[in-house]
Amino acid sequence: MNGFKFVVMSAVAGCLMLAPAPKAVAQVGIEIGVAPECPYGYYDAAPYGCAPYGYYGSEWFRGGVFIGAGPWFHGDDNFHGRVNNRYHPEHGYHGAMPARGEKAEPSRRLDKVSHFKGNESRDGRGHINNHGR
Repeated sequence: MNGFKFVVMSAVAGCLMLAPAPKAVAQVGIEIGVAPECPYGYYDAAPYGCAPYGYYGSEWFRGGVFIGAGPWFHGDDNFHGRVNNRYHPEHGYHGAMPARGEKAEPSRRLDKVSHFKGNESRDGRGHINNHGR
């Protein structure tokens, strides 16, 4: 009888080993919430504060809507967009910042940022990719 129990237990253990392991979701399925509502876009790094007019070039907007940055980026996979990093706090900018939920000023067109001086190319996911641009 002990031999029979051993065979049955071995068979059960073998079947359990052949069962597929559950997939780990890790960070893929984590909800990040909605993108910040900012009139001229938001920075691509936490805490995702609102960027001032002139930080992003016109390629970051489609039909007057910001294409996103960071976890909410919804542009092309090979996207490169110009930014003026002098308007970034990490580069010493201390000027006016729009508040979340604030509306864009009608005189500040997003399809053609007046006097835009981009000095860095970014991919929308927080990576600098100047590649000679």
